Amino acid sequence: MGLLDADIYGPNAPTMLGVADRTPVVRGEGAEQVLTPIESCGIAMVSMGLLIDADQPVIWRGPMLNGIIRQFLYQVDWGERDVLVVDLPPGTGDAQLTLAQAVPMAGVLIVTTPQQVSLADARRGLAMFVQMGVPVLGVVENMSGFIPPDAPDKRYPIFGSGGGASLAAEAGVPLLAELPLELPVREGGDSGTPVVLGAPESLTAQAFLALADRLAAPVGVPA
Repeated sequence: MGLLDADIYGPNAPTMLGVADRTPVVRGEGAEQVLTPIESCGIAMVSMGLLIDADQPVIWRGPMLNGIIRQFLYQVDWGERDVLVVDLPPGTGDAQLTLAQAVPMAGVLIVTTPQQVSLADARRGLAMFVQMGVPVLGVVENMSGFIPPDAPDKRYPIFGSGGGASLAAEAGVPLLAELPLELPVREGGDSGTPVVLGAPESLTAQAFLALADRLAAPVGVPA
């Protein structure tokens, strides 16, 4: 699998995959440059975070962002991959428009948290992709409930409940997953070990794996 981190202004994928200290190999010059993605956890990944210092801000207008996303698409040695996942920032801005216009997509996954302010943003993003003729594969509700480590049989809906289901029903698409919030998710993101590897027995890891299974057929990944 390939992962293109298109959140150019907040590129956190290298930290979450434990490769923030690595630099990709770049061959050639100018328009002939080819970048080799960084491999981690079975994923080949490119991100702006691999090309700049940790505290360096990216202060770019739209055309420059457009250019780097196209470079990540077409000037990276992706090799043979079953699927390329593109992690987009929230909203309906340049990153989304560039991707929709630059490459055909099997579909988009709308991620939201249950509360109304998140749903409002997700609803706009979903409507944009529908308007552009991009298939919406479904909705994922993140942080659907907090599971305390000392009481794993309890779940607290600190961000509300039912938001993802209502958005999916409005759009006529499936609710593909409700991902709980557990400490291993935060710990894995900070340490660079995804929860499915660091805490495979956790409910969140199991929910992620079930989500991957549900998405395999729609995006054409062999079972």
